[in-house]
Amino acid sequence: MVISHDRWFLDRIVTHILAAEGDSKWTFFDGNYQEYEAGKRKRLGEEGAKPKRIRYKPISR
Repeated sequence: MVISHDRWFLDRIVTHILAAEGDSKWTFFDGNYQEYEAGKRKRLGEEGAKPKRIRYKPISR
């Protein structure tokens, strides 16, 4: 198992991807990172495949 944000490394070493997408939805994909990204764009469209900043609730006391 490899956990990395290095896309170049992932593209060359992985054969399967288990990705957490959206609201904690897990997606299993057979293939390298480039193929996963292409599949994600096909499934979610261009806007859905763009990374989004996570917003957390402010801490209240």
